[in-house]
Amino acid sequence: MKKIFQAPIAKPIYLFLLGASNVLGFAPYYLFPASVLSVAVLFYFWQKASSAKAAFWLGLQYGLGLFIIGIYWIYISLHDFGGMPWWFAGFVTFGLCVFMALFTATVGWLSKKSGALLLCAPLLWGIADWVRSWIFTGFPWLTLGYSQVPHSPLAGFMPIVGVYGVSVITAFLAALCASFLLSPKPTLIFKRNAIAAITLLLVSGGLLKAVEWTTPAGKAFNVALLQGNIAQDIKWSPDIAKSTIERYLAMVKSSDANLIVLPETAFPIVYSEEAPYVKDALQSYAKRNNGDIIVGMIEQEEAKDPTSTGDYFNSALKFNGQGVQNYRKNHLVPFGEFIPLKSLVGWVYRDWLNMPLNDLARGGAHQTAMTLTNQQKVAINICYEDVFGEEIIRQLPEANLLVNISNDAWYGQSYAAHQHMQFSQARAIETGRMMLRATNTGATVAIDQHGHIFAHAPHDIETMLNIQAQGFSGSTPYVRFGNWPFILLSFGCLLGIVFRQNFKSKISKKIS
Repeated sequence: MKKIFQAPIAKPIYLFLLGASNVLGFAPYYLFPASVLSVAVLFYFWQKASSAKAAFWLGLQYGLGLFIIGIYWIYISLHDFGGMPWWFAGFVTFGLCVFMALFTATVGWLSKKSGALLLCAPLLWGIADWVRSWIFTGFPWLTLGYSQVPHSPLAGFMPIVGVYGVSVITAFLAALCASFLLSPKPTLIFKRNAIAAITLLLVSGGLLKAVEWTTPAGKAFNVALLQGNIAQDIKWSPDIAKSTIERYLAMVKSSDANLIVLPETAFPIVYSEEAPYVKDALQSYAKRNNGDIIVGMIEQEEAKDPTSTGDYFNSALKFNGQGVQNYRKNHLVPFGEFIPLKSLVGWVYRDWLNMPLNDLARGGAHQTAMTLTNQQKVAINICYEDVFGEEIIRQLPEANLLVNISNDAWYGQSYAAHQHMQFSQARAIETGRMMLRATNTGATVAIDQHGHIFAHAPHDIETMLNIQAQGFSGSTPYVRFGNWPFILLSFGCLLGIVFRQNFKSKISKKIS
């Protein structure tokens, strides 16, 4: 081991592979110790670095390994399904990975500058993950805290401090592990303190996992999650739109579930244009089952200006015997569902990229939960909206159940759908509620309130997942306070460390 740690770490290949090993903590692997050990070795290298600048470059190389291996599937969506030339799709994907890696590099630079690396690095890592969740509308993929979901004891902290708080705790555990590597002959007191701290974290997290933060609300009811398996390259073809609708309607007709959920944009039509045909069929089946049907569809709002065509929304519509209720997606995918800086980059869509529905409107930030016929209330989220825990809790604690509708067919046979599923598992843990996912090709799953998957449909086949769902009431600390405890504690601790370091520096100068 010593020879490995004494290797010439300036060579990018070592750090790249180390960053790539972090991906093993995420789905579909779920090897949560791998992420802890990966970060621990990075902290060791940072501590041994000769300067803050050297730590920056080490962090950049590590980050490139983490993100190139972890989100390579962006290339698939741009090239294979978006029609972008291979070289430009590769350039864009690499550019995104470099941008993401800059956060890891900055953590290394600031931590080394602080003079208290093993104390500051965990706090800065969590803050960097949080900043990634909102800067430029946010892309918090591979946030460190997700690597502990759902099996690690550290997942027990998630209902209290959320995924970014767990990022800090995970990185702190890695820092404790790194301290052993940095002490060639650790004293007995050091060993005892480090082992005690590690034990305290793991045992506390394990005990918190046993806490029931919420209680069952109402009776369990039958749910059918539909997976139509419509190939992405033909999904929006007008020639198959009718057959797609007929396929899903046949699946709906064959189910007697109280709640039937179809994927995002399951019907490749604009609802207002096909309202009589679709609405009558879905309301009829829902009324027959004395239940509800939730389906993803593009919805058009009538224009106030007669010269305008009106806004289009990526929506989820609920049909039952009483009428129709909608939820409109609020957190849109930049460059996928809307075009930032349209006047500057619009030519990319015109000449090189074939992305349908790339100019959608944003739904309201605070929309009410859908009320089902059985009086259960459902918090709907569409596609990668379930990556943003602070947005999911807007409909809580009123909602008893979380439902995500997605279409991850954009990413082919990659592990993107599994990673996305893991993020849904985190939302279930944070909120103490079941999360049900209906997707086009997978992962169509049912997740319990502890983040464990209790039903998982095979990927890439047409199927229906029949399960029993249970609503839950009550609030976890995260539902009540969101990310504020993590934010205040992280920045407060950082300020305390900076003050302590400055105080020690002044004292040493006086003594000298």
